[in-house]
Amino acid sequence: MKQVSVYTANKKGAMYRLTHALADAGVDIRALVTNDSAEFGTIRMIVDQPDVAIDALTAAGYLCQLTDVIGVVIDDKVGGLDKLLADIDYMNISVDYIYICYDRLENNVIAVNHTDVEIEAILARKGWCIA
Repeated sequence: MKQVSVYTANKKGAMYRLTHALADAGVDIRALVTNDSAEFGTIRMIVDQPDVAIDALTAAGYLCQLTDVIGVVIDDKVGGLDKLLADIDYMNISVDYIYICYDRLENNVIAVNHTDVEIEAILARKGWCIA
């Protein structure tokens, strides 16, 4: 799964300009999470057309990159994420960041993970469905 990461100044209207550039390019945002500091923010997104998104955002003046992340389908009930993290912890792997999104096309809850270790094949062997 490819994630679009965008770095932007924390200024009024910054998110609107970003979403407007994507809308004009016909890109559908499937998941979005923001992290900020005093002056700059990081916006991480899963979109339907990552390459088109990168081109549109770069043309709009944003600094952005594509990152490989792993989407794992989790149960939409109490403990769904806990089960996944228990398996990752058992493997002694550190999660750099994680966020949850809902795949409305497949009707699934997805945990989007970034780690410094390739865990996709390991999780698939343990029975996890990779999105």
